[in-house]
Amino acid sequence: MFYQYVELSDKTIIAHSELKNSGELKSIEVQFERPREAGGFCSARCELPSYKWIFNEHFSADDLNFFEEFLSHNAQTLFKYAACGGIKIA
Repeated sequence: MFYQYVELSDKTIIAHSELKNSGELKSIEVQFERPREAGGFCSARCELPSYKWIFNEHFSADDLNFFEEFLSHNAQTLFKYAACGGIKIA
């Protein structure tokens, strides 16, 4: 299950998975998705804390660099929300 985290001004939606435990290592996956003018979506997924890209369809290298920068500033918060089942909005 993925939980929406934020929508950027260019309509990119960023969502995160629940917290995954593999022994002592905790990880999450972060999904990036943006509508394409030609139809369909650009879509990519990154695993934290390794910052390993699991897949990428239609995002440019510049987009991925921007997303990595975004993740470096938001990783701690994303882990916090993943541990409690997403952002609780009233």
